[in-house]
Amino acid sequence: MSPSPTRRRVLAAAALAPWAVRAQAGYPNRPLRIVVPYSAGGASDAPMRVIAQELAKQLGQAVVVENKPGQGGLIGSEMVARAAPDSYTLLLASNPQTIGASLYEKLTFDPVEDFAPVSLFGREPSVLVVHPSLPVRTLQDFIAYVKARPGEVNYASSGNGSAQHLFVARFLSAAGLKMAHVPYRGSAPAVQDVLAGQVPMAMPGLAAMVPYIREQRLRALAVTGTARSPLLPAVPTLAESGFPGFEAYVWSGLVAPKGTPPALIERLHRELATALEAPAVKAFMEQAGIEQVTTSPAEMLAFMRQEKERSGKAVRAAGLRVD
Repeated sequence: MSPSPTRRRVLAAAALAPWAVRAQAGYPNRPLRIVVPYSAGGASDAPMRVIAQELAKQLGQAVVVENKPGQGGLIGSEMVARAAPDSYTLLLASNPQTIGASLYEKLTFDPVEDFAPVSLFGREPSVLVVHPSLPVRTLQDFIAYVKARPGEVNYASSGNGSAQHLFVARFLSAAGLKMAHVPYRGSAPAVQDVLAGQVPMAMPGLAAMVPYIREQRLRALAVTGTARSPLLPAVPTLAESGFPGFEAYVWSGLVAPKGTPPALIERLHRELATALEAPAVKAFMEQAGIEQVTTSPAEMLAFMRQEKERSGKAVRAAGLRVD
């Protein structure tokens, strides 16, 4: 007996279905790999490893975190962009992803459009800190101090084109200030020189600065979040200090290669949302000062495009370009 017309259409559709779609039913049937395009032990690496442990429990498969640093995070990013779109190779995306799209002139891939976002999972505001020897107590004092000394006051950052660099560049542009940039190879040495009074100002991640602020080794003038931080409730935001709409976060999220089937993206989205509710993850994020966030894949894509545009303006304003 020959199959019915309906049965023939079903068989034909199955034969033509992409291999990735046919594989969804058994997903995952082997270990997953999450590429972190930064060095091990960093601010982005640590929460990703805690989340990966929960994902492994939920999926019943190992979830391996692999560090591939270099070129501001773009070496590891390109590796994932070129990977098979089967959701077995994923990428921890963060600020350098959207900054690099404008900072590097010769890229063989698009750091935003060549990925299928899953969800954001965390963000951390920065804090504008100064050495206590600087004769300022408020942000307005600081602005007046710098305006009286255009180009003479230095600020430290974790490197040319880093999120810290561009956060300060955006603030200086909004405030009409001119300062001298002192780039370092990472946040730790930059902060150490601010603590030593070698450079008077920086805008690093908030959580790591809290102990220094409480010990009065640094003075906090403003935070870059949309609301005051519960870790520093007495410190105003930049938005409420005369810069409405100003916000800046070091953010983290998970993305897959472009072309990954929507059903697999949705599965990963659900699994990530569940992992973020695990007590171990919530405790880690709270202790690290990271705000947990969850977005839909479409919302994350819109966010990354917005960040790319915002970073691009800051890169152009600072005259930055890397060949």
